[in-house]
Amino acid sequence: MKLLSSDLDIERFFHSLERSAHCILIIDYDGTLAPFRERRGEAEPYPGVRRSIDLIMERSQSRVVVVSGRSAGDVRPLLGFRKPPEIWGCHGWERMMPDGSHDLPAIDERYRRGIREALDRAGAEGFAPRCETKTASVAFHWRGLAPASIHSAREKIEREWRKIADRNGMLLGDFDGGIELRVPGRNKGTAVNTILDDAPPGAVTAYLGDDRTDEDAFSALKGRGLSVLVNESFHPTAADLWLIPPRELLEFLARWGAARGGDGGFFH
Repeated sequence: MKLLSSDLDIERFFHSLERSAHCILIIDYDGTLAPFRERRGEAEPYPGVRRSIDLIMERSQSRVVVVSGRSAGDVRPLLGFRKPPEIWGCHGWERMMPDGSHDLPAIDERYRRGIREALDRAGAEGFAPRCETKTASVAFHWRGLAPASIHSAREKIEREWRKIADRNGMLLGDFDGGIELRVPGRNKGTAVNTILDDAPPGAVTAYLGDDRTDEDAFSALKGRGLSVLVNESFHPTAADLWLIPPRELLEFLARWGAARGGDGGFFH
């Protein structure tokens, strides 16, 4: 665990967590709760994470929210928690409540055309199997390609998708292991703002995320909660704290549960 902000007193944070009537734990999925996998359907949480989250949800009176770049419906079966949490998918475009009800805003037709065109261009290069189509984006995954092939593949996709982004007013950006063409207007920071707007005043909040797409959430939480980078390697970030998974992630979850459970042996 490494403090990244001179303003952060981590002991004071956990003391506030213990005393607060309301708290919210917001967590990214891929790269944070679960290691990356070439086969995305096999990306299950790190050993121990499911038990930790189950105990937090069942005993600590915490609101747990998962925020992901994946579609919410793709994330839910991977979690494997005893109780389903609230899930925000597609970088803030989808909201799935624990009861399965789904909020999905309408997407302008020009953006839908842009996504279809991006898929066609990727298919023409032979990359269709590496594309993931979502509600408000399309992602190209290069994880698993030979290192010598990644540069060439990325160059081709980025060149074609950049034209589509510029023509349609869409966003093109990297994530860990790929590149994504996205509909503008929402991101993970949008999800954080909505979650906090719905929360009671004074709720103690933390957001855990691993890559560039989580930076919008870190920025949205600035001054209102704890931002935590969860990554094996450090990179420039707006986060307040850096954890190396899985050990330090599990330690953080244990401290959260102990603070909320009022018992230092909460996870033992």
